Amino acid sequence: MCSRCGDRFEVPQATLDRYANWSPQTCMACRPAARASRADKFGGRRGAGKPATAGASATKELNLPVAEVLKRFTDGPQTGVFTDGSCSGNPGTGGWGAVYVRDGEIVAARHGDDPATTNNRMELTAMIAGLEMLGPDDEADVYSDSMLVVNTLTKWAKDWEKRGWQRKEGEVKNLELVQRAYGLAQERPRVRIQWIRAHDGSRWNEYADALSTAYLRDEV
Repeated sequence: MCSRCGDRFEVPQATLDRYANWSPQTCMACRPAARASRADKFGGRRGAGKPATAGASATKELNLPVAEVLKRFTDGPQTGVFTDGSCSGNPGTGGWGAVYVRDGEIVAARHGDDPATTNNRMELTAMIAGLEMLGPDDEADVYSDSMLVVNTLTKWAKDWEKRGWQRKEGEVKNLELVQRAYGLAQERPRVRIQWIRAHDGSRWNEYADALSTAYLRDEV
């Protein structure tokens, strides 16, 4: 039963099977209102007027749109692909974003959301979108603030593939996304997947973060 409208609703069994510990609280009709409520609680209204501080992310504290990110931040690499994922609850509603910039100019940007997901799935989806922005012969740095994603693609996936996509400890979580991201990375041998610190004022990491949380706002 929806916690907002009181109507009964159903979630596809495949979704429930994927997220065994997730208990959906709102129906699809009420999700926009629920998102707005979360944005009000955790986003811009809560911290309105609060200045951004060095080493702290205003996108995290204030839920800023991308236009405001560009006004506030100038630090960090100015060329590369920047990817990020987010989740309100884990599992819960989540989003992802990727932006490709060259000398501080946006070449391409993408973002999306999922009503029932996890943070790691959104981080991987963002990485996939970022890699898809590049051609097989392109040389570029691709940044993620998820150490799990970076280690997966640069250290672990090669061995998992050799074992038939199994870890020593058991199954590979989010296997279809891991395989897709690793395949794209292998097809782009001149790409360097690198970790970047989250919420540290790096302009384009903040921008990707804002894209990943766009589902919480009326304005991207």
